[in-house]
Amino acid sequence: MNLDIQQFKADFFKALAHPLRIKILEILAQGDKSVNEILELLELEGSAVSQQLSILRSKNIVIGTKEGNRVIYTLRDPAIIELLSVAKKIFNNHLIDTITILDKVNETE
Repeated sequence: MNLDIQQFKADFFKALAHPLRIKILEILAQGDKSVNEILELLELEGSAVSQQLSILRSKNIVIGTKEGNRVIYTLRDPAIIELLSVAKKIFNNHLIDTITILDKVNETE
C-alpha cells in the first residue's frame, strides 16, 4: 500500500514539474478559466498551453468541461491551492536562509 501512495506522489509531482504547468495552476487557483482566458493571461501560443493542459488533465489535476464551443478548466482538488502556497513558503524560507548566509559572508570580508 505504501508503495502505491509513494508512486502516486512521484507521478503527481512529475506532472507539476514544469514552470508553465505551475503558472496555469496559479491562474486556475483564482477561478475557472477558458482556454482563451488562460492564453491571454499567459501571453503565449495555444499549442504550448494546450500541451501542458493535456498533461494536467491526464494526471487528473485539472478538469476540462465543455460549454458550447469552449472548454472551461478548473482545479480538480482545491487543496492544490494550499500546495502552491506551501511551495511558495518553502521557497521564501530557502531565500531567507540564503540571504542570511550571504550577509554573514559579507560581514567577514
